[in-house]
Amino acid sequence: MIFHSDRGCQYTGQRFASLADEFGVRLSVGCTRQCWDNALAESFFATIKRELLGTSAWPSRAATRTAIFDFLESWYNLHRLHSSLGYRSPADYETALAA
Repeated sequence: MIFHSDRGCQYTGQRFASLADEFGVRLSVGCTRQCWDNALAESFFATIKRELLGTSAWPSRAATRTAIFDFLESWYNLHRLHSSLGYRSPADYETALAA
């Protein structure tokens, strides 16, 4: 797993790096003054919040995890059109790329 963040002090300290290492998480830190390196991830999480999670309370972490997995595998990757892919779904984009 990769954890990508900005250069905030809470993410660049040794304590955080040690904790990430303990859990097998690789850290990725964006470059100074390059806000666009987080834009794709922020857009992705905003989409999940807006289209799936909304403002409703979820019954459990397991239910939320299952819902997110189902959303990604059955809608987001197969059917949802992405402007960054020329308004194609990721599945259609990868198929066209492979051809």
